[in-house]
Amino acid sequence: MTDNKYTNYLNEIDRVIKEGKFEDNWESLSKYELAKWYRDAKFGIFIHWGVYSVPAFGSEWYSRNMYIQGSKEFEHHVKTYGHHKEFGYKDFIPLFKAERFDPDEWADLFKEAGARYVMPVAEHHDGFQMYKSNYSHFNASEMGPKRDILGELGYALEKRDIPLCASSHRIEHWFFMSHGKEFDSDIKEPLSRGDFYWAAMPEPNHQDLFSPSPSKEFLEDWLVRTCEIVDRYRPKIMYFDWWIQHHSVKPYLKKFAAYYYNRADEWGMEVAINYKHDAFMFGSAVVDIERGQFSEQKPYFWQTDTSVAKNSWCYTENNDYKSANEIICNLVDIVSKNGSLLLNIGPKADGTIPDEDKSILFEIGNWLKVNGEAIYDSKVWRKSGEGPTEIQEGQFTDSKSKEFTSEDIRFTVKGSYLYATVLKYPQDGKINIQSLAEKDASKLPHFHGIIKDISILGFDEKPSWKRTEEGLEITTDHVSSNKPVVFKLLVD
Repeated sequence: MTDNKYTNYLNEIDRVIKEGKFEDNWESLSKYELAKWYRDAKFGIFIHWGVYSVPAFGSEWYSRNMYIQGSKEFEHHVKTYGHHKEFGYKDFIPLFKAERFDPDEWADLFKEAGARYVMPVAEHHDGFQMYKSNYSHFNASEMGPKRDILGELGYALEKRDIPLCASSHRIEHWFFMSHGKEFDSDIKEPLSRGDFYWAAMPEPNHQDLFSPSPSKEFLEDWLVRTCEIVDRYRPKIMYFDWWIQHHSVKPYLKKFAAYYYNRADEWGMEVAINYKHDAFMFGSAVVDIERGQFSEQKPYFWQTDTSVAKNSWCYTENNDYKSANEIICNLVDIVSKNGSLLLNIGPKADGTIPDEDKSILFEIGNWLKVNGEAIYDSKVWRKSGEGPTEIQEGQFTDSKSKEFTSEDIRFTVKGSYLYATVLKYPQDGKINIQSLAEKDASKLPHFHGIIKDISILGFDEKPSWKRTEEGLEITTDHVSSNKPVVFKLLVD
């Protein structure tokens, strides 16, 4: 990349911000309004696919961990591929051929799964771009597959009216390859902008907000790369992973957000940004919880990103998969709390999606075909739900499966209807919804609406029901399901 090309883009970024309605400060960015389509979508697909899919060992952090002496990835690498100075991470690039990648097949699958947005990883921590770029030769258009992966998938999604989104995990590349400098490997100084392994600086404490700081050159490179994704592909959401909360990144985050929001305004698009760890001022973008969720309903819209596998975001040969039912229950819980679920899959290096991932997506899609009206375009009720099962709050809490009961019920509303989703349907067909009991509402805000009719999504049977001081008691005779069952209540 020539300095001229680099400088010209930075100047263009400044021009767009200067002439747009959003400035690069929190006061201006807080005027951002949440994209309505996003709030209504509720369910999206995340895709971790890249060079790390070739070794398919450990996780998508293989590029870092293979250079940490004594790690399982280090030992596996030496045993399988040889010493690092002879076969480093860069040597996986020619093996990443994506020879069976069919974007239309992927898009059809995502449509069948009921996804309302799709977010491929545009660049992960390893520094390999999955899109055509003017700012690095280490991209999928020039190396490996020699295809514009992001562009091809975006075109296929557009034909099916599914918004293309994109994630950037680039900022962590500042230190991600640094352990290769600790012994005789293929990562050696001098490294400069444009090199695949640049910058490979010492890995910091990930929670330290102040030191050490990436260089201005690296941060400007980050800004240019990220804005290029916006201009070339016009994603409806830009997702950022952790470490962008570092104080040195903040000015560049504000600049990117102003540029993105101004471009979207110019193009007539509703867009959003996902962030973690208070990297953005609250209200200027959308909060994301990684591999976890909130335990209580929130007055603001949020998102959780998690994966079909518990152990890895990318495909590995020993992925520990969740069940489709577990994911559906989490989707229902998240939506009832004003959230959206971004569910990740991990394709193989050749571009095929594993059968396990497909099976899970098909099951989710089949459930949504019947019950989607309780999810899509819905809004929160006065409370998210009821029941004894506690939801552990916070990130990285999804490794342990939740055991829901027939008393665990979640609520959403849309128009004249209140939806009550029973997360585990009882064999005896008897349900008691305590939140809908007939109680005195003169002082406390108990539900005091009129229930005119109750039906069951996906079943012809009309349930018998009555309201008592103990709850709304519903009885069915022939309803049976191993997945959540939705009652549709007409309320006046």
